[in-house]
Amino acid sequence: MKRYLALFVFLSTTFGFAQAKLVFDKRFVQCEDKWVAFQADSTGSHTVGFIYIDAQAGLTLNYEGSFTIDENGTFHLKKKESNSAMKVRLKPNNVYVSLIPEEKLTELGLNVIPDWLKFYKENENTVERQYRWGYMYNAWGECEKALEFLNKAYLLNPKYKGLKVELAYSYNCMKNYSKAIELLTLTLHEEPATAYIVKELIFAQAQSGDAQKAENTYTHYLPIITDTTYKAENAFNILQGYYFKKDLKNFQRWLVASDLKSDKRLLPYVERMVANLKE
Repeated sequence: MKRYLALFVFLSTTFGFAQAKLVFDKRFVQCEDKWVAFQADSTGSHTVGFIYIDAQAGLTLNYEGSFTIDENGTFHLKKKESNSAMKVRLKPNNVYVSLIPEEKLTELGLNVIPDWLKFYKENENTVERQYRWGYMYNAWGECEKALEFLNKAYLLNPKYKGLKVELAYSYNCMKNYSKAIELLTLTLHEEPATAYIVKELIFAQAQSGDAQKAENTYTHYLPIITDTTYKAENAFNILQGYYFKKDLKNFQRWLVASDLKSDKRLLPYVERMVANLKE
């Protein structure tokens, strides 16, 4: 397996004649249920595989082999040596791959949709599956794609635990703060408050220009929620809200009240805001 993994690491530029058919502009997370090619190695050989999502493993590449492109632009597949499935778990990163055009899949003798994929599509229309996929895409920073799954889940069961806050995360990511606030407010009427729900609400309120309301939310839930995971982050988001409004009085007041200067991780960002407000 290690020698196959090496193919994904030592990637060089593709030959000029391949550029007409292969465009290396897609990240792994943009290629669910697609055949992809990696950039050619020094011999002109492209690794080829099918990217899909495994409910447990996440984003996965089913390695199929490699192919070369001759002077006529014809693709020639060299299948993997073993007949057993070879799968590689993928982590979202800045490696760019190319989608393989359908006509070239035919040339390579590959089915557009592999027969084995059906086993990973079982229960795909359940709220659990749609939520899980949306959650994963949010974690990968693909919030617009996450919404496709989360909205389907919402149609199936709007009261599914954790769904509204995950939707709100997507909307916050896409800067649709009013929609995030609407969902989070509804969530707090339906479910016990959690540190994660409150964190997303404070962020949405501060980013939408209502830092005072974000501060009120922070103060209200501080004695209620024992989980302090997001305490510093919440305080920082409120401070940033005052900073964006150039509200120097409340910025300085909250800077002292929150004691953010004692947080070494956030101190450089705090000092930068302080310096900018003094200019």
